[in-house]
Amino acid sequence: MADGAPTTAEKAAEMDWDAAGRLLADAARGADDGEIFAEDSRTESFYWDDGRLKSASFDASQGFGLRIVAGERAGYGHASVLDTEAVARAAEAAAAVKLGHDGALNASPARVNRQLYRDFDPIETPGFTDKTDLLAEIDAYCRAKDPRVVQVAASLSGANRALTILRPDGAKLTDHRPLVRINVSVTVERDGRRESGSAGAGGREPYEVFIAPDRWKAMADEALRIALVNLDAEPAPAGEMDVVLGPGWPGVLLHEAVGHGLEGDFNRKGASAFSGMIGERVAAPGVTVVDDGTFENRRGSLNIDDEGTPTQRTVLIEDGILKGYLQDRMNARLTGVPATGNGRRESYAHRPMPRMTNTFMENGAHDPGEILSSLKRGVYAVNFGGGQVDITSGKFVFQCTEAYLVEDGKIKAPIKGATLIGDGPSALTRVKMVGNDLKLDEGVGTCGKGGQSVPVGVGQPTLYITGLTVGGM
Repeated sequence: MADGAPTTAEKAAEMDWDAAGRLLADAARGADDGEIFAEDSRTESFYWDDGRLKSASFDASQGFGLRIVAGERAGYGHASVLDTEAVARAAEAAAAVKLGHDGALNASPARVNRQLYRDFDPIETPGFTDKTDLLAEIDAYCRAKDPRVVQVAASLSGANRALTILRPDGAKLTDHRPLVRINVSVTVERDGRRESGSAGAGGREPYEVFIAPDRWKAMADEALRIALVNLDAEPAPAGEMDVVLGPGWPGVLLHEAVGHGLEGDFNRKGASAFSGMIGERVAAPGVTVVDDGTFENRRGSLNIDDEGTPTQRTVLIEDGILKGYLQDRMNARLTGVPATGNGRRESYAHRPMPRMTNTFMENGAHDPGEILSSLKRGVYAVNFGGGQVDITSGKFVFQCTEAYLVEDGKIKAPIKGATLIGDGPSALTRVKMVGNDLKLDEGVGTCGKGGQSVPVGVGQPTLYITGLTVGGM
C-alpha cells in the first residue's frame, strides 16, 4: 500500500457501527428481516489488443445498502458513503415498507469459522509494469507460434472486496473477497478466411497462480489450437440429432437451462418450469445436480453469502429426483425451508436474490471414450459461447465455439456455426449416459440475473443427450 493511503480496515472503520446498529434495529422493529451490507471495493483491468495496451482502468468505491423486509416486500436504501447521516436517511426510507405489517425478526445466520480463500490483494501485487509487460509477452509468444496469427488480445482483471454485514440484533459478519482473471484470444487467417479462439482462467487466488509461464502459455496454446480448428471447420448440419457435451465449461448449458429454474424466487412465484415438483422425477436416472459454494479458491465460492449465511453443498436433483431449490433468506422464510447460502448481490447498491455459486452435474458411471464411441451420428460439443434461456419454459439456444461432427463413434470434421436448441426440463430427461470425468470450468463464469452480475462456476462430466435440435449455418 502506498504511504499515507488508508487500508481497507481503516476505511471500514469510518462507519460508526454502534450508531448504525441502533438505527438499523429501530428501522427493523416489527419487520421480518433486514441488514446493513457495507462494502469497500477496488477493481482493475488491463486490455491488450492489436499490438499495444488498449486500456488500463482502476476503480475504487465504497458504500452501504440497508434493507428492511416485511412479508414479500423489501425496502432498500443505499449510499456511496459510510457515515451515520446516510444510514439514518436510508433507514427512514427502507422502514416505510413496514406500513401495515407486524412481524418478528428472523434469526441471524449461524457464524462460520472457515476461510475458503486467502486474504491477499491482487491490486497491489504484481505491480503495474509487471502486468502490462506480461500482456506484451503473451502477444509476442502467440505471434511467434504460428505465422497465421494476425491478431492477439489479452486481458487481466482483479478485484478486492471487503464486506461487513450488520444485523438488527447486533451480529456483525465480515468477509474479504479477492478475485482475478486472465483471458487470451487469438485470430488466425488463411487464404482470406479468419477464425478466432480464446481461453482463460481465474479464481480467488493470487495473479501468480495464473501468470506463471507454464500456465499462461498453456492458455495461449489452447486459444491458438481452437482458432486453428475453426479455420478448418465446415458448416454445421441442421436438424434433430444426438449430442455429446464435453466436460467442464459446457456445464454452462446446465447452469442456464436448469440452474436458474431451480432458484427459490422463481419457484415461490410459480414462474419456473420446476415449480411445485419437489419429490418428482425431473431428469433421467443417474443425473445428480449440485450447487456448492464451499470449494477452495473457486470463482463462485464464498465463505458467507451476501446476507451472512454460510455457503454449503446443496443437492438440487438426486438420481433424477428434484430435491430442493436455491434459497436466500426471504424466499426460505416465505416457503418454510432453511436458507442455503445463495443470497447474492452485485454490490451494495443492489438487493440480494437467490443466485447460483458453483453449479455442476456429478459423475456418472461411463467412460468418456465409451460415450463418444456410442454416438452413431451427431455432434460433439466441446465449448460454448453465448446463449439465451427463458426461465419459465426452460427453452435455450446456445452457440458452440468448438464442435465436431461424429459418425459411427468417430470424430470427423470440425463444424462451424452450430447452435443447440432445446429446453432444460426435457433435456434432463433425455440424458442417456453420464461420464465419470467431472471437470469444473477454468474460472471465467459470470452470471446475469435481474440486471445484476456475479462470478460463478460451472461444471459437468461428458454427457450424452438424445434428440436436441442442432441449428446450422
